[in-house]
Amino acid sequence: MPGLAECQSLLRLLIARGDPKAIPLAKGAIDQYLNTAPDCLRGRGLRVLQRDTLEQHGAAVGVQRSFAETVDAYIEGKLADE
Repeated sequence: MPGLAECQSLLRLLIARGDPKAIPLAKGAIDQYLNTAPDCLRGRGLRVLQRDTLEQHGAAVGVQRSFAETVDAYIEGKLADE
């Protein structure tokens, strides 16, 4: 899927860092993926990102966990819009 791997890699890096100031960057990466992905692949790609985020959440602690929860909530909202 176009841009999915790049978005996934960036989200993993941002979750690992857990810097709350980077939340707009995470949201921007998700939005950029959605803007470039074909309509028929958007929902599927979001679910891949969400699954990966939840896996990161399970291994995270403290601020990383909070960051992953924020990313998951954003993805959930985007899935609801699909």
